[in-house]
Amino acid sequence: MENYFLAFFLTLIAGLSTGLGSIIALLTKNTNKKFLSISLGFSAGVMIYVSMIEIFFKAKDSLTLQLGEKKGYLITVVSFFIGILLIAIIDKLIPSEENPHEIHNKELENNKSKNLARMGIFTALAIAIHNFPEGLATFVSALQEPRIAIPIVVAIAIHNIPEGIAVSVPIYYSTGSKKKAFIYSFLSGLSEPIGAIVGLFILMPIMNDIVFGVIFAMVAGIMVFISLDELLPTAREYGEHHLSIYGLIAGMMVMAVSLLLFV
Repeated sequence: MENYFLAFFLTLIAGLSTGLGSIIALLTKNTNKKFLSISLGFSAGVMIYVSMIEIFFKAKDSLTLQLGEKKGYLITVVSFFIGILLIAIIDKLIPSEENPHEIHNKELENNKSKNLARMGIFTALAIAIHNFPEGLATFVSALQEPRIAIPIVVAIAIHNIPEGIAVSVPIYYSTGSKKKAFIYSFLSGLSEPIGAIVGLFILMPIMNDIVFGVIFAMVAGIMVFISLDELLPTAREYGEHHLSIYGLIAGMMVMAVSLLLFV
Protein backbone atom coordinates (compact mmCIF):
# COMPACT_ATOMS: atom_id res chain seq x y z
CA MET A 1 0.00 0.00 0.00
CA GLU A 2 2.91 2.36 0.72
CA ASN A 3 4.05 1.98 -2.89
CA TYR A 4 0.63 3.13 -4.12
CA PHE A 5 0.77 6.25 -1.95
CA LEU A 6 4.32 7.02 -3.07
CA ALA A 7 3.48 6.53 -6.76
CA PHE A 8 0.41 8.77 -6.47
CA PHE A 9 2.31 11.40 -4.50
CA LEU A 10 5.09 11.56 -7.10
CA THR A 11 2.54 11.85 -9.91
CA LEU A 12 0.76 14.62 -8.01
CA ILE A 13 4.02 16.56 -7.66
CA ALA A 14 4.69 16.28 -11.40
CA GLY A 15 1.20 17.43 -12.34
CA LEU A 16 0.87 20.33 -9.93
CA SER A 17 4.17 21.87 -11.04
CA THR A 18 2.05 23.68 -13.66
CA GLY A 19 0.92 25.78 -10.70
CA LEU A 20 4.55 26.55 -9.94
CA GLY A 21 4.97 27.76 -13.51
CA SER A 22 2.01 30.05 -12.99
CA ILE A 23 3.53 31.50 -9.81
CA ILE A 24 6.84 32.12 -11.60
CA ALA A 25 5.05 33.86 -14.48
CA LEU A 26 2.99 36.05 -12.14
CA LEU A 27 5.89 37.03 -9.87
CA THR A 28 8.50 37.79 -12.53
CA LYS A 29 8.31 40.30 -15.35
CA ASN A 30 10.60 38.39 -17.69
CA THR A 31 11.35 34.68 -17.95
CA ASN A 32 15.02 33.70 -17.65
CA LYS A 33 15.10 32.14 -21.10
CA LYS A 34 18.62 30.72 -20.95
CA PHE A 35 17.89 28.89 -17.71
CA LEU A 36 14.59 27.65 -19.12
CA SER A 37 16.34 26.40 -22.27
CA ILE A 38 18.97 24.47 -20.31
CA SER A 39 16.34 23.07 -17.93
CA LEU A 40 14.14 21.80 -20.75
CA GLY A 41 17.14 20.25 -22.49
CA PHE A 42 18.13 18.64 -19.18
CA SER A 43 14.63 17.19 -18.81
CA ALA A 44 14.81 15.76 -22.33
CA GLY A 45 18.18 14.14 -21.59
CA VAL A 46 16.86 12.52 -18.42
CA MET A 47 13.75 11.17 -20.12
CA ILE A 48 15.45 9.92 -23.30
CA TYR A 49 18.25 8.19 -21.41
CA VAL A 50 16.05 6.49 -18.84
CA SER A 51 13.55 5.45 -21.52
CA MET A 52 16.05 3.93 -23.95
CA ILE A 53 18.59 2.52 -21.47
CA GLU A 54 16.48 1.46 -18.50
CA ILE A 55 12.71 1.34 -19.06
CA PHE A 56 12.81 -0.24 -22.54
CA PHE A 57 15.08 -3.08 -21.43
CA LYS A 58 13.14 -3.72 -18.23
CA ALA A 59 10.06 -4.11 -20.41
CA LYS A 60 11.98 -6.45 -22.72
CA ASP A 61 13.23 -8.56 -19.80
CA SER A 62 9.71 -8.89 -18.42
CA LEU A 63 8.21 -9.89 -21.78
CA THR A 64 10.96 -12.25 -22.90
CA LEU A 65 10.73 -14.04 -19.55
CA GLN A 66 7.10 -14.92 -20.31
CA LEU A 67 7.03 -15.08 -24.12
CA GLY A 68 10.53 -16.11 -25.13
CA GLU A 69 13.40 -14.07 -26.55
CA LYS A 70 12.16 -13.40 -30.09
CA LYS A 71 8.45 -12.86 -29.40
CA GLY A 72 9.13 -10.91 -26.22
CA TYR A 73 11.53 -8.56 -28.02
CA LEU A 74 9.02 -8.09 -30.85
CA ILE A 75 6.19 -7.20 -28.46
CA THR A 76 8.51 -4.76 -26.66
CA VAL A 77 9.36 -2.93 -29.88
CA VAL A 78 5.72 -2.85 -31.05
CA SER A 79 4.55 -1.57 -27.65
CA PHE A 80 7.26 1.12 -27.70
CA PHE A 81 5.98 2.50 -31.01
CA ILE A 82 2.35 2.15 -29.91
CA GLY A 83 3.24 4.46 -27.01
CA ILE A 84 4.70 6.95 -29.49
CA LEU A 85 1.63 6.64 -31.72
CA LEU A 86 -0.73 7.17 -28.79
CA ILE A 87 0.86 10.40 -27.63
CA ALA A 88 1.29 11.59 -31.23
CA ILE A 89 -2.44 11.11 -31.92
CA ILE A 90 -3.33 13.05 -28.76
CA ASP A 91 -0.96 15.81 -29.86
CA LYS A 92 -2.40 15.83 -33.38
CA LEU A 93 -6.01 16.07 -32.22
CA ILE A 94 -5.26 19.35 -30.41
CA PRO A 95 -5.43 22.30 -32.85
CA SER A 96 -2.02 23.94 -33.25
CA GLU A 97 -3.18 27.37 -32.12
CA GLU A 98 -4.27 25.87 -28.78
CA ASN A 99 -1.52 23.30 -28.44
CA PRO A 100 0.98 24.37 -25.76
CA HIS A 101 3.68 22.32 -27.46
CA GLU A 102 3.43 24.18 -30.76
CA ILE A 103 5.91 27.02 -30.64
CA HIS A 104 4.30 30.25 -29.46
CA ASN A 105 5.84 33.10 -27.49
CA LYS A 106 2.98 34.00 -25.21
CA GLU A 107 4.81 37.01 -23.78
CA LEU A 108 5.00 38.71 -27.17
CA GLU A 109 1.53 38.02 -28.54
CA ASN A 110 -1.13 40.70 -28.90
CA ASN A 111 -2.99 41.04 -25.61
CA LYS A 112 -6.52 41.57 -26.91
CA SER A 113 -8.55 40.44 -23.92
CA LYS A 114 -11.08 38.09 -25.51
CA ASN A 115 -8.55 36.30 -27.72
CA LEU A 116 -6.09 35.97 -24.86
CA ALA A 117 -8.71 34.62 -22.46
CA ARG A 118 -9.84 32.04 -25.02
CA MET A 119 -6.24 31.08 -25.73
CA GLY A 120 -5.48 30.60 -22.04
CA ILE A 121 -8.56 28.49 -21.38
CA PHE A 122 -8.01 26.27 -24.43
CA THR A 123 -4.33 25.95 -23.58
CA ALA A 124 -5.31 24.75 -20.09
CA LEU A 125 -7.67 22.19 -21.63
CA ALA A 126 -5.05 21.07 -24.14
CA ILE A 127 -2.47 20.62 -21.39
CA ALA A 128 -4.96 18.63 -19.31
CA ILE A 129 -5.65 16.25 -22.22
CA HIS A 130 -1.98 15.94 -23.12
CA ASN A 131 -0.77 15.35 -19.55
CA PHE A 132 -3.18 12.48 -18.84
CA PRO A 133 -0.94 9.75 -20.36
CA GLU A 134 2.06 11.34 -18.63
CA GLY A 135 0.31 10.81 -15.30
CA LEU A 136 -0.43 7.20 -16.16
CA ALA A 137 3.17 6.64 -17.23
CA THR A 138 4.59 8.28 -14.11
CA PHE A 139 2.31 6.29 -11.81
CA VAL A 140 3.16 2.93 -13.37
CA SER A 141 6.88 3.77 -13.34
CA ALA A 142 6.78 4.85 -9.69
CA LEU A 143 4.82 1.77 -8.68
CA GLN A 144 7.26 -0.65 -10.28
CA GLU A 145 10.59 1.18 -9.91
CA PRO A 146 10.60 4.20 -7.53
CA ARG A 147 14.29 4.87 -8.20
CA ILE A 148 13.53 5.35 -11.89
CA ALA A 149 10.37 7.34 -11.26
CA ILE A 150 11.93 10.09 -9.14
CA PRO A 151 14.15 11.56 -11.91
CA ILE A 152 11.25 11.13 -14.37
CA VAL A 153 9.02 13.11 -12.00
CA VAL A 154 11.66 15.85 -11.80
CA ALA A 155 11.92 15.94 -15.60
CA ILE A 156 8.15 16.11 -16.09
CA ALA A 157 7.85 18.75 -13.37
CA ILE A 158 10.44 20.92 -15.11
CA HIS A 159 8.67 20.64 -18.44
CA ASN A 160 5.28 21.32 -16.82
CA ILE A 161 6.51 24.65 -15.44
CA PRO A 162 6.50 26.44 -18.84
CA GLU A 163 3.10 24.86 -19.52
CA GLY A 164 1.86 26.63 -16.39
CA ILE A 165 3.36 29.84 -17.75
CA ALA A 166 1.61 29.26 -21.09
CA VAL A 167 -1.77 29.06 -19.33
CA SER A 168 -1.39 31.83 -16.78
CA VAL A 169 0.14 34.61 -18.90
CA PRO A 170 -2.70 35.04 -21.43
CA ILE A 171 -5.41 34.67 -18.76
CA TYR A 172 -3.73 37.19 -16.49
CA TYR A 173 -3.25 39.77 -19.25
CA SER A 174 -6.84 39.32 -20.43
CA THR A 175 -8.56 39.42 -17.04
CA GLY A 176 -6.09 41.20 -14.81
CA SER A 177 -6.72 38.50 -12.20
CA LYS A 178 -3.73 36.62 -10.82
CA LYS A 179 -6.14 34.36 -8.94
CA LYS A 180 -7.90 33.20 -12.13
CA ALA A 181 -4.59 32.74 -13.90
CA PHE A 182 -3.28 30.54 -11.10
CA ILE A 183 -6.49 28.49 -10.74
CA TYR A 184 -6.65 27.61 -14.46
CA SER A 185 -2.97 26.70 -14.47
CA PHE A 186 -3.32 24.62 -11.29
CA LEU A 187 -6.38 22.74 -12.59
CA SER A 188 -4.69 21.90 -15.90
CA GLY A 189 -2.08 19.87 -14.00
CA LEU A 190 -4.67 17.74 -12.18
CA SER A 191 -5.04 15.45 -15.19
CA GLU A 192 -1.75 13.77 -14.25
CA PRO A 193 -2.95 12.47 -10.86
CA ILE A 194 -6.25 11.58 -12.57
CA GLY A 195 -4.19 9.46 -14.98
CA ALA A 196 -2.63 7.82 -11.92
CA ILE A 197 -6.08 7.00 -10.51
CA VAL A 198 -7.07 5.40 -13.83
CA GLY A 199 -3.89 3.35 -13.68
CA LEU A 200 -4.66 2.23 -10.14
CA PHE A 201 -8.25 1.09 -10.67
CA ILE A 202 -8.09 -0.20 -14.26
CA LEU A 203 -4.57 -1.54 -14.76
CA MET A 204 -3.51 -2.77 -11.33
CA PRO A 205 -6.17 -5.52 -11.05
CA ILE A 206 -4.92 -7.11 -14.29
CA MET A 207 -1.21 -6.43 -13.76
CA ASN A 208 1.19 -9.28 -14.53
CA ASP A 209 4.61 -9.57 -16.20
CA ILE A 210 3.18 -9.31 -19.73
CA VAL A 211 0.92 -6.32 -18.97
CA PHE A 212 3.77 -4.67 -17.09
CA GLY A 213 6.17 -5.20 -19.99
CA VAL A 214 3.74 -3.79 -22.57
CA ILE A 215 2.90 -0.73 -20.44
CA PHE A 216 6.53 -0.07 -19.55
CA ALA A 217 7.53 -0.22 -23.23
CA MET A 218 4.69 2.19 -24.06
CA VAL A 219 5.88 4.47 -21.26
CA ALA A 220 9.33 4.53 -22.88
CA GLY A 221 7.77 5.50 -26.21
CA ILE A 222 5.67 8.25 -24.60
CA MET A 223 8.71 9.68 -22.82
CA VAL A 224 10.85 9.70 -25.99
CA PHE A 225 8.11 11.42 -28.01
CA ILE A 226 7.57 14.07 -25.31
CA SER A 227 11.30 14.77 -25.26
CA LEU A 228 11.76 15.03 -29.03
CA ASP A 229 8.48 16.72 -29.91
CA GLU A 230 8.06 19.07 -26.94
CA LEU A 231 11.10 19.58 -24.74
CA LEU A 232 13.90 20.01 -27.27
CA PRO A 233 12.01 22.26 -29.75
CA THR A 234 10.82 24.47 -26.88
CA ALA A 235 14.31 24.54 -25.35
CA ARG A 236 15.77 25.70 -28.68
CA GLU A 237 13.06 28.33 -29.06
CA TYR A 238 13.77 29.87 -25.67
CA GLY A 239 17.57 29.89 -25.95
CA GLU A 240 20.60 29.18 -28.08
CA HIS A 241 20.78 25.83 -29.86
CA HIS A 242 23.88 24.75 -27.95
CA LEU A 243 22.33 25.51 -24.56
CA SER A 244 19.57 22.95 -25.10
CA ILE A 245 22.12 20.34 -26.24
CA TYR A 246 24.37 21.01 -23.26
CA GLY A 247 21.35 20.58 -21.03
CA LEU A 248 20.44 17.36 -22.87
CA ILE A 249 23.90 15.85 -22.35
CA ALA A 250 23.97 16.96 -18.71
CA GLY A 251 20.58 15.30 -18.15
CA MET A 252 21.84 12.04 -19.66
CA MET A 253 24.98 12.13 -17.53
CA VAL A 254 23.08 12.79 -14.30
CA MET A 255 20.59 10.03 -15.12
CA ALA A 256 23.43 7.61 -15.93
CA VAL A 257 25.20 8.34 -12.65
CA SER A 258 21.99 8.06 -10.63
CA LEU A 259 21.26 4.65 -12.15
CA LEU A 260 24.84 3.44 -11.57
CA LEU A 261 24.48 4.24 -7.88
CA PHE A 262 21.81 1.56 -7.60
CA VAL A 263 23.60 -1.17 -9.57
